[in-house]
Amino acid sequence: MFSEFMQEQMFLFIALLVVIVMLAYSYVGDKIAGFKTVGADEAIRLYNDDAFVLDVRSSGEYRDGYIGNATNISVGELASKLSQLPKDKSAPILVYCLSGGRSSRAAMTLVKDGYTAVHNLRGGITAWKAAGLPVGRERSKKNKNKSNS
Repeated sequence: MFSEFMQEQMFLFIALLVVIVMLAYSYVGDKIAGFKTVGADEAIRLYNDDAFVLDVRSSGEYRDGYIGNATNISVGELASKLSQLPKDKSAPILVYCLSGGRSSRAAMTLVKDGYTAVHNLRGGITAWKAAGLPVGRERSKKNKNKSNS
């Protein structure tokens, strides 16, 4: 009877297995990777506790809006610019990108370099903005000149 059910409902059974595997990975994946994925609420706490904020998007994306006092080092340049990060490898680091993909790769780079308190912002700056949180913007040279007059 069970084997009959399995044959008739194979698609549902496979879908259930995929969901179970995805849920299990979401709970233990960060532990395996060595960094913690956090939501906007936890990111705010880290920011308020003076975590080093690392934006791994391109400089153009950074100019369009960034979180607080973020340091911008694109994910492709990160390995060669690790000297710009905190010397204390236990210092908390909040890393983000647009949606979380590049920052996950960057977080793995940081862990491989010995950083032990790496936090990846789930959903990136997109999630930050969706939560209604503020972003900084670089003013253009025209705007800077007007404000200095």
